[in-house]
Parts: sequence; structure tokens; C-alpha cells
Amino acid sequence: MSTNFHTLKVSELQHETEGCVSVAFEVPLALQAEFQYSAGQYLTFKTIIDNEEVRRSNSLCSAPHENNWRVAIKEIPDGKFSSFANHQLQIGDSLQVMAPMGNFKFQPNSSAKQHYLLVGAGSGITPLISILKTILREEPLSTVTLFYGNKGMNEIIFREELEALKNKYLDRMNLVHIFSRENIGVPLLKGRIDAARIPLLLQAFVNNQTIDGAYICGPQEMILAVKDELIAFGLAANLIHFELFHAAPVVRTNQNNEAKVAAFESHIELIMDGEVTDFYLSSEGPSILDAAYKAGADAPFACKGGVCCTCKAKVLRGEVSMDVNYALTQEEVEAGYVLTCQAHPKSSDILISFDD
Repeated sequence: MSTNFHTLKVSELQHETEGCVSVAFEVPLALQAEFQYSAGQYLTFKTIIDNEEVRRSNSLCSAPHENNWRVAIKEIPDGKFSSFANHQLQIGDSLQVMAPMGNFKFQPNSSAKQHYLLVGAGSGITPLISILKTILREEPLSTVTLFYGNKGMNEIIFREELEALKNKYLDRMNLVHIFSRENIGVPLLKGRIDAARIPLLLQAFVNNQTIDGAYICGPQEMILAVKDELIAFGLAANLIHFELFHAAPVVRTNQNNEAKVAAFESHIELIMDGEVTDFYLSSEGPSILDAAYKAGADAPFACKGGVCCTCKAKVLRGEVSMDVNYALTQEEVEAGYVLTCQAHPKSSDILISFDD
């Protein structure tokens, strides 16, 4: 996994809604192999705003076959980077950008004949439209149902593009808009996408169709509700894929009721780009990522909430625990990977690598 940032120029800006801008980047030919991506993945950005370094991750809304690198950035209250992108960023400006990454991804199979369910709310459509375009183009025998929730019609991101796709693939794409604040005269489509509404939507728009895979993106509460209802509907958990944009704050607790262990100091060696940084960290101190950064290591990160996997590293020696994990697969965890923004020492000697 490359942890290097590259300077990319903004090649195009397009305001998708009043509070959401899509940004396309010019990727030099020499970097295009490194910047190849799967539908659903994201880019991590680094820039200076008001004399402060800011890092954020945003999902690619372009599809791999489009040979384009475009993200959508929705402005959020007090969002330093999202406000900067929506109001100050200009064509020709440069940002520091890390190569695409992320486990929320779709790998097409041209001979597959599947029915996929996509569920998104607000800016959660960003990775989903990349997946949607990939399915429709790369799996000509497959069909898609998209449930997309917004406050109202004017809040729909990629409204024209979604309608164009629906018109082009009339027999393969079912687009269902649900509005929480706008009444279009259909009670089922007025409200939030929640545990009460999902079974009704499935009954009305999926009915007897088999769901072969589900991709969900949006607020944490919606994702967890949809996931539970899909399992109740009969879909296997391993066929349900989701991406959180934001997670609820975590308070460290003894969730496993383990015996209380006295605080201890751990010696940590961190490998990045072939160089080793070592430091000491209390078991009750900050995360390994924060401690590494304080020790002078320019370790990669973005969300610091366990949502993306920008800070992923592999534990080669010792043992750590994570507060939360919304990004790594079970296979990655079993292989020794951790989210360093959520990791704390459980042994006195730890070797961890960003290069593996």
C-alpha cells in the first residue's frame, strides 16, 4: 500500500447541488498505473487551510472505465475541507493526493447475471454511483435497484446523471427516491430510510427478486438498520458491504470485561518507507497513530474515526487492541492489520509496519 502523496491539479469543478461540488483531477501518465482504482474506493487529500494541515478522504464518483478521477465533496457544518472545496478551490489549483484505496469496492464479472441492491443517503451516493456505472457497463446481464434518500428533490446529488442512466438502462436499473422532508404523494417514499421503511421498500420494489449483493453508504444509523433488515430478509451477511462516512464518537471501555490491567509503557517501532521510528507509549495513552505523529513520523491518516483505512498498518511483533473498526475486513484483522488511529498497545514491545 502506497502512503505517498502526489501533487495533482484540479482539472474540472462542477456544482452538483447548492452544497456539493464534484472535483476532477489531472493524473499524469507516469502516475496513472499507481492511481488505478476499483469502483467504490476513495482518495485521501492533504492541504494547508488557515495555516493548518488538513487531511480528508472522499470517495470517487467516477468509474474506472471512464479513465477519470473525480470525487464529490458535500459541505458539512464546520467542515474546514468541505467548505474550502465548495467555496475556494479553483481549476488549476493543486492538492496533495494519495493513490486510491479502500475495501468498499466492486469487482465486476462480465459473465455474471446478478441483482444488486444499492442503498444510499445524501453524499453516500458518491461511491455508489461509481459502483452503479460499473455494474451497468461491465456486467451486461446484471440488474440494479437503487434506494436513494435525501431531504428533497433539490438535494439529489448527480440527479441528471442518475436519470440519464435510468433512461439508458430502462430494463436493468430501478431508481427509487425517498425524501424525508418533501412530499411527492406516495407515503412509502416520504421519510427516512430506516428499520421500519426498509422491509416495505423491499416488498414493493424487490419482492420475489433474489438479492445477490448489497452495497450501503450513508449515516451510521441508516447503515446498521439496513444491514440488519437485509439479514432478516434472508441475505447472507458476507454479501452486505457498507461504507461509513462518519461514525459516532467512541469512549474507550472494557467491552470484553477483561480483568483490569495496570497501565504499562510500551516500546513501539514503526516502519514506514523503509525507515524506523521508535517511541514509547502508555497503554492508557493516545492512539499509536497520534503517538507516532508526535514522534516525528509522517504517518498516513484521514478520518481518525476508524471509518477509512488510510492509516492501516500491519503488526509484525507484539499485540495491540482497537477501539473500533469500520474499515478492515475480518481477513485483514486475522492477518495482523490494524487501524493505527484506533490502536493501543497490549504488549510492552511492538513492531508495526506501514510498508507491508
